[in-house]
Amino acid sequence: MSLRVVPMTRDDAASGPREDLRELATRALSTYFVDLCQGAVIVDADARVVWMNGQYPDRLGIADPATVIGQPIETIIPNSLLREVVESGRPIMLDIMDFADESFVVSRLPLRDKNGVVIGAVGFMLYDDPRHLAPVVSRYQRLRTDLADTQRKLADARRTRYSFSCFIGAGKACMAVKQLARRAARTTASVLVLGETGTGKELLAQAMHAAGPRAHQPFVAVNIAAVPETLLEAEFFGVAPGAYTGADKHGRDGKFKLADGGTLFLDEIGDMSLALQAKLLRTLQEGEVEPVGSNRLIPVDVRIIAATSRDLEQMVAEGRFRADLYYRLNVITLKTPPLRLRFEDMPLLADFLIDHICREQGEPVRSISTAGLARLTQHAWPGNVRELANVLERALLMSDGDCLEVEDLDAVMPPAVQQAVAGSLDIAEAIAQAKRDAIGNALRAAGGNKAQAARLLGISRAALYEKIAVLGVDAASL
Repeated sequence: MSLRVVPMTRDDAASGPREDLRELATRALSTYFVDLCQGAVIVDADARVVWMNGQYPDRLGIADPATVIGQPIETIIPNSLLREVVESGRPIMLDIMDFADESFVVSRLPLRDKNGVVIGAVGFMLYDDPRHLAPVVSRYQRLRTDLADTQRKLADARRTRYSFSCFIGAGKACMAVKQLARRAARTTASVLVLGETGTGKELLAQAMHAAGPRAHQPFVAVNIAAVPETLLEAEFFGVAPGAYTGADKHGRDGKFKLADGGTLFLDEIGDMSLALQAKLLRTLQEGEVEPVGSNRLIPVDVRIIAATSRDLEQMVAEGRFRADLYYRLNVITLKTPPLRLRFEDMPLLADFLIDHICREQGEPVRSISTAGLARLTQHAWPGNVRELANVLERALLMSDGDCLEVEDLDAVMPPAVQQAVAGSLDIAEAIAQAKRDAIGNALRAAGGNKAQAARLLGISRAALYEKIAVLGVDAASL
């Protein structure tokens, strides 16, 4: 903001009452402002005093105002910054100026001629006591506090919740995957986490981020299967302002931009279309994104951790997943073991989950009997730890005892599979074989048509593909 000294020209006069009104308003505003202030001073282009209003000399302790005219402003007011305003042409809208043992709230504006050249500056003493600014300062501090609180909440939302200690288990399979994940955490290389649903793939991803060099940077997760295909590009790369009708006029950052400097976790990467795979590959290779509707490339530095429950190697062989993207993601591979292959961890998992559930429900911590633990090993757990947590929560809510017993679990679990040969792995294999047989029968009945076979089985086509991959069904030979 600046004040202009603009004489009225003949052309201005011809423009009629609007120009007259504007000049009248300018003069009135200047007069009112000077009268309301505690003091006002004008300096010329050399920062020499040319005018002071009546109040200012009294406030400064000047007996004869005429003696200050023509003197450098610093001679009269040592801490004045009017010379800086004259030289820079930039206003200082609000400042606190010390004079002797007092402090004044002041404002300083440049004065320009009709050509825009700075010909002087004007300074106003708004208040003779900075405490008059208390309401303004208080509101400013509240705004700063609100902003800091919002930024903190956003940072918390981008921070990891899990560490390696949250990946419960002490068995051989569990310890092996944790050891490899700790090694991967020390690098910034891409990691591909493979495993069935509910085996803790995102937990491991968060743990690697939290233990790595980017721990204090954002961790951003995207579940590709949960985002409509038409929105995935905007979700990844962002949207430029006004990119399409109804778009935010300020634009929107994509997940790559939000994760800049940190880690981007791509869950269910196997569900990504081939078209988007090509764009993702280019982003990973070039380290830059192009928002939807923009011609500007934005550099990003993101570590990628991808996860899937699908067999990506088979998808590459079938042409449903790009080989070059697969090799870009598959620098370090982790395979999370299914629960049925690590029943030795069942006591630790059950105790941890029961304790967590009881605390969340606000109930006293309960336990599970030895017989109850044995009952848990008589199920194949296709949903893995997520399914186990669901079963234990339901059993706890439907029982009154301090200790979960077999009957409490029987009420919320499928019937136990009886095997002539003992051993949890035999039970799991029997269930898996039963599923293979059911899928094979459905495929034969459908003449190899997977969509029709899925309808016969009462599942989606995507779920059928997943089960064929996980169970190792040779669909081509049926």
